[in-house]
Amino acid sequence: MPEPISYSAFQPREKKCLVIASLGVVFGDIGTSPLYTLKVCFSSTDGLQPTHQNVLGVLSLVFWAIMIVISIKYVMFIMRADNKGEGGIMALISLVVQKARISPLMRSVILSIGLAGASLFYGDGVITPAISVLSAIEGLEILKPQLEPYVIPLALTVLVLLFFAQRRGTAKMAALFGPIMLIWFCALSGFGLRSLYQTPEVLAALNPVHAFSFFVRFGFAGTLILGAVVLAVTGGEALYADMGHFGRSSIRKAWFLIALPALVLNYFGQGALLMRDPSAIQNPFYLMITPGAMSAMIILATLATVIASQAVISGAFSLTAQAIQLGFCPRLNIRQTSEAERGQIYIPFINGVLLIGVIALILGMQSSARLASAYGLAVTGTMAIDTLLAFVVMLSLWKWNPLIGSLTGLFFLTVDLAFFAANIPKIPLGGWISLVIGTVVFLLLSTWRRGRELVQQRLQEEAMPVSDFLAHLQKNPPVRVDGTAVFLSSSRQGIPLALVNNLKHNKVLHQNVVIMTIITEPVPRVAPDRRREVVKLADSLFRIYLHYGFAEKPNITKTLKTSSREFDIDPGDTMFFLSRETLIAQPSKKMALWRIRLFITLARNAGSAASYLNIPANRVVELGTQVII
Repeated sequence: MPEPISYSAFQPREKKCLVIASLGVVFGDIGTSPLYTLKVCFSSTDGLQPTHQNVLGVLSLVFWAIMIVISIKYVMFIMRADNKGEGGIMALISLVVQKARISPLMRSVILSIGLAGASLFYGDGVITPAISVLSAIEGLEILKPQLEPYVIPLALTVLVLLFFAQRRGTAKMAALFGPIMLIWFCALSGFGLRSLYQTPEVLAALNPVHAFSFFVRFGFAGTLILGAVVLAVTGGEALYADMGHFGRSSIRKAWFLIALPALVLNYFGQGALLMRDPSAIQNPFYLMITPGAMSAMIILATLATVIASQAVISGAFSLTAQAIQLGFCPRLNIRQTSEAERGQIYIPFINGVLLIGVIALILGMQSSARLASAYGLAVTGTMAIDTLLAFVVMLSLWKWNPLIGSLTGLFFLTVDLAFFAANIPKIPLGGWISLVIGTVVFLLLSTWRRGRELVQQRLQEEAMPVSDFLAHLQKNPPVRVDGTAVFLSSSRQGIPLALVNNLKHNKVLHQNVVIMTIITEPVPRVAPDRRREVVKLADSLFRIYLHYGFAEKPNITKTLKTSSREFDIDPGDTMFFLSRETLIAQPSKKMALWRIRLFITLARNAGSAASYLNIPANRVVELGTQVII
């Protein structure tokens, strides 16, 4: 995730800027939901007409969904579960694994559940840009029906340009995100209030009785509408995930003072329009706009949906970078797009996969209404997993009363599962898309993590004990050459094979030898004074542990430049020795053979360790070794 802002350094005026800036990144997804939510609520349920009673019932469901899921669950409750200021499902997983007093089996179960939630995010990352941008440009059909054939090409053009712009970084564009979204929310409020003024009786939907009476009238069929109502709360995870960027206080203020009032006014304005003119269900958002402002609103909506898409794309980059750090994902090419902000990153592989997925979705579904059938399962699944992890935090870390904690967790989980269950009928209509994406990602991430564990176990078994290595040096003193040799090792103990093989084949040893292990801590960032831990094994032989947080990218060269009491390393006079494993598959009880072969394929296509660790290529020596897993 992007490097968080130091909030203590901000004056009150600058803190207000954080509130505005958070509108663009945090509320882009949920802020563009009014474009399609009410339209889908009525079009996705057979026989549901926009009558007076039905409008009040649906509006009541939408309003209370926003209040319970977003305002209470995420903004007031889950945002308290931060990992040193960082939020999001990866931060929550690390928080639980690091501090919760639970059994190893339960820790493994929670880790798998959390990984499933992270995997579902990628399904959301494909669908959100497609449905958001397409729903905005569909306003052309209302402005001029003859423009309908151009909707799909224009949507694809906007999205392709957006994805191609990622390589240049988004720092300059991000400065405009907040003000544009502020104008967007003002427009939502203004047009919604104008319509609401004409039909104020729609405010009766604030009474939850209308939501309950809707279920009573329609029975089980009525519960299926929750699959469409959930569109009003998509983006709730973003409030939590972006907490490290803007701070809990700024996000809460932006939500309660700007985003929430604007969304409520707009939804109720659309409901008021439907009471006056049920035929407006064709597109209640745009039909609520005055004709003279239609063109400007289409442009503003397109900009808002591009911002929403950008937030999801950036989130996918950040989540992938964290997954690499935590050992769930192979090394990928990560490019820094800003000299000032380390969080501004671009991952070409993820960008390309998302672009292909978005194009395929739009060409396959052809409309935002059809795309809505694919939307919801990933979002509701992630929300339910957030609740489960937060429940563990409540009991294990916050020490809540078990009864109160269980009732609270059960209430939120019941709401989440109700939304999830209502989306199950969408599976044959397109919901399978997000499930397939999530399943594939989960399989890849879990296979990589398990495969790396098996490789490390095998390397640990083959590693030479330090005492045996020192005894060998004393018995057979090698030729010493000037300079420093750094041998990277994933193991915290023993002598790595790269060092043993180098001594065996080249029969020389550098004047200073350093065995380096990089450790990813279950915290976002590690303080500079805890970055490096040095252990002297013998004269001129040292072991260094470099500690990084899961939101940081290692930079070995920069770290080694800092002075040390034990020794001084000149990076210009240092050679780095990396072990390149040639993996050989064999049947094993520890992992299925097909998964071992999948892991080997992933390993062969993983990015260069030297590039990922920012080691100059001309100072790297790779030594091969075979590993049977």
